[in-house]
Amino acid sequence: MLAADFVFCAAVLIVIGFNLYFGPRIEGERIPMQWGFDGRPTWSAPKQIALWGMVAFLLALRLLIWAASTYDPARVHGVEIGIIGSSVIIVATHLYTLMAAKKAN
Repeated sequence: MLAADFVFCAAVLIVIGFNLYFGPRIEGERIPMQWGFDGRPTWSAPKQIALWGMVAFLLALRLLIWAASTYDPARVHGVEIGIIGSSVIIVATHLYTLMAAKKAN
C-alpha cells in the first residue's frame, strides 16, 4: 500500500497548499459549496470550515479505510485503488470549488 499512501499524503499536502493559496484570495466569510443547474450557489459554508474541513474529511476517510481493512479484511477489496481514486477526486473537487468561489467574487 506504499503507492496509495504516497498519493494520499500528496493529496493532503496539495489541499493544504490550495487552502493557503486561495484562502486570502476569496473574499467574504462564506464559500459556495454546491451549485444548481442554473449556475447559482444552492448553499454555502463558513470560509474556514470550507477550506480546512476538506483536510479533516481526507484524514477521516483514510482512517475509515484503515479501520475497515484492519478489522474486517475479508470484506474489503481494492483498498489501494480506493485510496488513490478518492484522493484524486477529492483534490479535483476541492480545486474546482475554490476556483469557482474565487471567480464568484
